[in-house]
Formats: sequence, structure tokens, C-alpha cells
Amino acid sequence: MHGYGPMPQQPTTSRPSPATLTTVRVILVVVTVLSCGLLGWAAMLRLAIVTRRPRDWFLLVVVIALTIGLFAFIMATPDDPDEMSDAAAVFMLFWVVGLLAGVITYYLYTEIRHYNALGAPVPYGAPTHPAPPLPYHQQHLAQHQPHQPQQHQPQPQQRQQPNPYTAPTTPPTPTPAPQRLDQVRAELDELSDYLRKGNKDSRDGEGR
Repeated sequence: MHGYGPMPQQPTTSRPSPATLTTVRVILVVVTVLSCGLLGWAAMLRLAIVTRRPRDWFLLVVVIALTIGLFAFIMATPDDPDEMSDAAAVFMLFWVVGLLAGVITYYLYTEIRHYNALGAPVPYGAPTHPAPPLPYHQQHLAQHQPHQPQQHQPQPQQRQQPNPYTAPTTPPTPTPAPQRLDQVRAELDELSDYLRKGNKDSRDGEGR
């Protein structure tokens, strides 16, 4: 019985670099052309190994059979080209051209499409394994924890701080109230009445 833990990693199909793919394709195409299609089975064999599809394995068998038939037809023709009939020469030419064009076109199209479906190659040194899953008790809590809507809490009002760079303003000097002037004027009038009264009393005393 297996306990809860990280799942086993699945093997991932690594993609070669673009330079490697281009080099392999050029070599296989050149070999197929130089051999007049007799080595075209090599490109189909690589394609069947890469894609691992039954259709490509079946086409590999067909190409091998056509290659064997072409080789047998060439061996059956006379060594002197003048002794070969025109029909035989045209038939062999179509056979070679058809085998070359079919193998090269199908190989390049299918392999390019296959690697494009895999995506871009993983950079060297980058991790290719997924992150380990959470322990069972953390997964259990995460699944059964009810979703609580976030409540908008009132934010405390920020008190406006005084600006330390502003110069303090001095309060204006209070101006004397008009009541003070009226009081001084009343005292002066009272004093002048008192003096005037005193002078009048002194004059009355002298007249008697």
C-alpha cells in the first residue's frame, strides 16, 4: 500500500536543438539524393523511430519494398544503355524520381510538424520536473476550507501632520478698541469740568 506523497514523474520527450535537427535532415536528404533513392529507407526509418506511429512503420516497409524492386529492375537492365528500350528508361526514371520526391517530401513535412507540436526545446539547466504536491493534510485543509468573502474594514482616519518646512505665522497684534478712546476722552472731559468748576468756585469766593 502506497502512502500519500509526490506522484512519480512521467518521462518527458526531449526535443533536440534546432541545429541538430537541421544537420540530421540535411544528411538524410543528401544521402537519399546521391543514392538515387536506394537509401531513402534510412530517412523513413528515422521518421518511424521519432514518431512511433503505425502509419510511418507501414510506409517504411513500402519504401523498402520499392527500393528492392528498383534495385532488382536496375540489375535486370542491360549494362549497355543503347540496348535499353525507351519505355524501360522512362519507367525507371519515373520510379527513381517518384521515390526521391515522395520520401524527401514526406520525411521533412512529417518530422517538422512532429517537433513543432512538441514546442520549444527546454533550456539547458532548467528544471523539467513539476513542483512536488502539498502533503495530504494541507490538501485536505485547502479543499474543505470555506471561502470567506473579504470584508472591507474601515481604515483609521489619518491625522493631518503639520508641515515642518512652513514658517509659523505670528498672530496679528490686536488694535486698541474704540472703547478705550471713549474712556480716555470721558476722563479728560471730567477733569476739565472739575477744573472749570474749581475756578468758578474760587472766583465766587473772592467776589464775596
